[in-house]
Amino acid sequence: MKVGFIQTSPVFGRVEENVEDVVRRLASPRMRGVELLVLPELFSTGYQFRSRKELSGLAEEVPGGYTVGRLAEIAGAMRLHIVAGIAERSSRRVYNSAVLVGPGGLLGLYRKAHLFWDEKRLFSPGDTPFRVYDIGRARIGMMICFDWLFPEAARRLALDGADIICHPSNLVLPYCPEAMITRTLENRVFAVTANRVGSEERVKDKPLRFIGLSQIVSPRGEILCRASRRRAEARVVDIDPEEARNKRITPKNHIFRDRREDLY
Repeated sequence: MKVGFIQTSPVFGRVEENVEDVVRRLASPRMRGVELLVLPELFSTGYQFRSRKELSGLAEEVPGGYTVGRLAEIAGAMRLHIVAGIAERSSRRVYNSAVLVGPGGLLGLYRKAHLFWDEKRLFSPGDTPFRVYDIGRARIGMMICFDWLFPEAARRLALDGADIICHPSNLVLPYCPEAMITRTLENRVFAVTANRVGSEERVKDKPLRFIGLSQIVSPRGEILCRASRRRAEARVVDIDPEEARNKRITPKNHIFRDRREDLY
């Protein structure tokens, strides 16, 4: 199965421009045959909102907004599945969300459970479970950026049968790329972290520089590919989702059956 990510450098507030940049990159020969694509957190809007009013103005309804509609068109034309991070408006609330879009349209929605820093001032806390979706060749789950710090998120998805964790991100702290190696090892799953590059300084005295280093990691903790720190780029690798279904470390050790739930 061919899985990939696009590491973007969005222009804040230019939703259509940012979406079409992804569409253009998908047309590259290197993306030919990709079956599962992961895009960064808030890839269509940018990250650093000055106010809830500004955020609400750029957020979109799901599935009725431009971004999900355009991604559905591309997924249908290319026969692939896309996981993408967007700002979702629902009634009077706005969520930091990830959508799963396939050839038939919207398949899933996850709202970020663990909000980071000023996100707590802007977004409503996520209220969706960590759910696993069967996309035919693999079973996938979604988590967003700072969720990486909470091992329960990845473990819940793994216990429910996820082969691949799709992880849209806007990382500014340096720890996540290495931490996701541990998440794959302790759960024996693949992980696709799609981050962005560039910087934003739209709030006084709060400059943000995004670290790039998008990556795909195997159930054995192997970095199958990792992007640069500064360039927008796309990567695709071949994986076998069946590798994520072997939960044995040794013939006598199984990562789930050996848990001592009586002690913790």
